[in-house]
Amino acid sequence: MKVTVLGAAGGIGQALALLLKTQLPAGSELALYDVAPVTPGVAVDLSHIPTQVKVQGFSGTDAKPALKDADIVLMSAGVARKPGMDRSDLFNINAGIVRSLIEQVAEVCPKACIGVISNPVNTTVAIAAEVLKNAGVYDKKKLFGVTTLDVIRSNTFVAELKGKNPANMSISVVGGHSGVTILPLLSQVEGITFSEDEITSLTTRIQNAGTEVVEAKAGAGSATLSMAQAATKFGLSLVRALQGEENIIECSYVEGDGKYARFFAQPVLLGKNGVEKLLPIGELSQFEQNALNNMLDILCKDIELGENYINK
Repeated sequence: MKVTVLGAAGGIGQALALLLKTQLPAGSELALYDVAPVTPGVAVDLSHIPTQVKVQGFSGTDAKPALKDADIVLMSAGVARKPGMDRSDLFNINAGIVRSLIEQVAEVCPKACIGVISNPVNTTVAIAAEVLKNAGVYDKKKLFGVTTLDVIRSNTFVAELKGKNPANMSISVVGGHSGVTILPLLSQVEGITFSEDEITSLTTRIQNAGTEVVEAKAGAGSATLSMAQAATKFGLSLVRALQGEENIIECSYVEGDGKYARFFAQPVLLGKNGVEKLLPIGELSQFEQNALNNMLDILCKDIELGENYINK
């Protein structure tokens, strides 16, 4: 497998590259790209770690050498959220970055699976889809918004509250990847019951966890290390599925049947072609059903923003 990380010199990118270097299967290739001139140095630094994963680094405005023969592209390029910024502020900066990089993906490795980490994911995935569609290479089974961070936060926060091992948790999170569009399905957690107050406070904390990190870092950054861990988890699941391992399931923001919105995060069975099957979100509690109904207008507007950015 060859995995390319776009935005590899950033806070998420460097941590993601480190985790992939130490966890990708032996014989894999890892290509790192960023506009920052430090990127080849990051690759050399990582190359000293004794694993059988070959690392190369590329910098400048041309990402194409890093993308050649990529099986998986993980894109964390863009600016991070700062205090007072919401995800729509991020859009104005990151939309152009995503567009430029996806145009190069479409040209060099159109059959690669693409995991979009760059925020706001609700919108950047739509941008990526429209760019790929305009290039005539769009395959909805191979484009993913990486929402795994919402899942690992849910697992962590619930385990903390209930005195459980977070490694044994697997909570589905559906919808989108910002604010009220993030919906953890707490009613489906096996063997644990929650009071109404716990459901409300947990859901709110999971939805606002990104802000929790931004404020704790006092304006010096956003969630990078936990995001890198989440992206690694998703990326390695994709590697295993592409290599033929069965029953690999991850929640991801993908283009599905359009039942809720054009793009929607839900459990997905991964396979050799990317999305093997969309899995149902299951029965919702009244609280969850109301939250789902209330988010859809926001989610659809986020998606439309991305579509219009490319097509208008």
